[in-house]
Amino acid sequence: QVQLVESGGGLVQAGGSLRLSCTASRNIFSRNTMGWYRQAPGKQREWVALSTSGSTTNYASSVKGRFTISRDTAKNTLYLQMNSLQPEDTAVYYCNSLPAVPNYWGQGTQVTVSS
Repeated sequence: QVQLVESGGGLVQAGGSLRLSCTASRNIFSRNTMGWYRQAPGKQREWVALSTSGSTTNYASSVKGRFTISRDTAKNTLYLQMNSLQPEDTAVYYCNSLPAVPNYWGQGTQVTVSS
């Protein structure tokens, strides 16, 4: 059983930055494509960014150029650097593999961007 724990969220003003972390209870990063997802109030969870085991990355169009995903396999940790945050980025952010494994969903970390 894998546990994913997200952290690093908070309240930030528009234009600010945050760095999210996702730590896994065991090494699942070395072989899996990992992703960040988010769910805004009243909306479905959506994919935000991915990182393959070969270090290829890709981003949703809404965050491209502002967010950067990275991983530290030795630390079993996935990161999401978020710059130029906007109120529409307000959501609970989760990490999971891609495609997502239902049992991997953690509690997420809340990001709130004020205007």
